[in-house]
Amino acid sequence: MNNDEFKVIEVKNRIMEDNDSIADAVRSRMREKGVFLINLMASPGAGKTTLLARTIRELKDTYRIGVMEADVDSDVDARTVAEAGAKVIQVHTGGSCHMDAVMTQKGLDEMGVDGLDLVFLENVGNLVCPAEFDVGADKRVMILSVPEGDDKPLKYPLMFQVSDLLVVSKSDTAAIFDFDFDRLRENVSAQRKKADRRSAEMPVLPLSAKTGEGFDAWISWLKREVNTR
Repeated sequence: MNNDEFKVIEVKNRIMEDNDSIADAVRSRMREKGVFLINLMASPGAGKTTLLARTIRELKDTYRIGVMEADVDSDVDARTVAEAGAKVIQVHTGGSCHMDAVMTQKGLDEMGVDGLDLVFLENVGNLVCPAEFDVGADKRVMILSVPEGDDKPLKYPLMFQVSDLLVVSKSDTAAIFDFDFDRLRENVSAQRKKADRRSAEMPVLPLSAKTGEGFDAWISWLKREVNTR
């Protein structure tokens, strides 16, 4: 038997193509409804939920906010952001390490986006899988916490290549962990140049959700993006 006698299917390529098609549909639908969707990605413990809760409290009088909490199990984070004042739905991924466009579409449908201005998808805590899947968001925001180290772009390049904004959380601990922001920016720029598909420059916002340091810059970025969509 030779290769001409059977068909070869590239499964991953097909999965990604199908996902991207649904993601485009999600994006178009959200724009028609005037809803700005942000895919928030980070490793476990980076501070996604703490950042979200403070963000909601700061903006809930300006925007009507929804949050999709993606997790393998539990509703701990969903309860936290609901108490902060957002409309929330918990999405259990059934063991999957990321959200894809189908899950996002289902979550948005179940939550209901009519009347909302801004929706956050708090993706599953992971620096690998979430970077591979377009969920239909207007912007991808990555959170890197200071304790994780300034060398993470070298270890997880795709996440830093596809993101539109890098938020460096727990910035008040930089001195304790010998975290070098200049070295981080150099590492990010090097990975983005290597990918050759995005600008080498990506905004980097150091902040502390605990002390409020740098939070104004984050809020300003959000307002600018939402108001100019």
